[in-house]
Amino acid sequence: MSTIKNPFTNLRGSGLLRAETSREGDRATTLELFFDLIYVFAFTQVSALMSHGHDGIAVLQGLVILALIWWSWTSYTWLANQAHADRGVVRIGIVLAIALMFIVSLVIPETYDDLGGGLFAPMVFVVAYVTVRIVHAVVYIIAAGTDAGLRRQIIVSIGAAVIPSSALLVIGALVGAPYQVWIWLVAIVLDLLVVYLTSRGGNWRLNSATHFAERHNLVIILALGESVVAIGIGVGQLPVSTSIIVGSVLAVALAVGSWWVYFHHFAPKVEHLVARKTGVDRSELGRDAYTYLHLALVAGIVITALGVEQAMHAIEEFHVLELFGAFALGGGIALYIAGTAFIWRRVSGEWALIRLGGATLALLVIPLLAVLPAIVALGVTAVIVGVVVGAEQFFGGRAKIRTDPEASAAAAEA
Repeated sequence: MSTIKNPFTNLRGSGLLRAETSREGDRATTLELFFDLIYVFAFTQVSALMSHGHDGIAVLQGLVILALIWWSWTSYTWLANQAHADRGVVRIGIVLAIALMFIVSLVIPETYDDLGGGLFAPMVFVVAYVTVRIVHAVVYIIAAGTDAGLRRQIIVSIGAAVIPSSALLVIGALVGAPYQVWIWLVAIVLDLLVVYLTSRGGNWRLNSATHFAERHNLVIILALGESVVAIGIGVGQLPVSTSIIVGSVLAVALAVGSWWVYFHHFAPKVEHLVARKTGVDRSELGRDAYTYLHLALVAGIVITALGVEQAMHAIEEFHVLELFGAFALGGGIALYIAGTAFIWRRVSGEWALIRLGGATLALLVIPLLAVLPAIVALGVTAVIVGVVVGAEQFFGGRAKIRTDPEASAAAAEA
């Protein structure tokens, strides 16, 4: 007598719904790198949205979108740290997320200003984004396997955050301008806050510090790559000239300096300090230093890229940068450098005085950048980053204030 087999059992037996738990030392997979390519497109779209609006509201709109897409990216980074991204159910979830996030990225230019004649773009954005979050939650629960504490944490944290924030995103899309951006801002702040509060002393797992650090290192590289692309966008329709060449060299120097600030000593030390922790302490340190504070770094890079693009637009005939470009250039690099200082404070218990000083200086020179020729403004900003790099090389640990002796001792070992 034949029996009818449960299709779910068949799927599980085939390995499609299997999730292989990650271990310490595991690294990023090629599928995750492919996943990141969608975010390169998203960063470019956000920068274009800010540039097109050319005012403070446009920057706010872009930052809200950036925070939303960052939250989707970091959510899948936690998932891939729990179970291998290129195997079983996690692979299925990430492939679905790739397709959905491409739709999200594609409609970013229409997210606040629907062009008409097609689908309602703000709602397309919301539906695709919320679906990405739902797919993540379902796959994460499956990937948790027999870990009841982790499953409970996922249901409590993600469930309590996704439902109200999704409702606000829908409401904002339907209400439209000028309230949409403010409603969406509340949605993302609520999402981040609820997850943070429900995670304190909780059951998240950070199985591989190596994988987690590598994923964030890669996204910083991708964001810096977008800042290099901004150089070409700024002068794409202009004939090559001496000023364009000089301006491009200065902009690349700024990008290289930004790379140095993060990757020379800083990133490896942060990884080491997170790796030496275990259990809840490691999860909370990884959450704060990477999931939350790295958003400031990515935002700083994207805003700086906007400033570089504005400078390159004005590079010919010694046109001044003007206030919008100056705020983007100086404010973006200030946010980026200050973000690294706060990350270092969280992982080491030390205040990096040179970085805080460099960020403050970048903010103070914004009025000057606004009245300088764009090519000079680029040079000034590159010099500020260079001074931070040089001063840290010269002074080293002497330019730090230690507020947590135990963490500072660990930082000295790193």
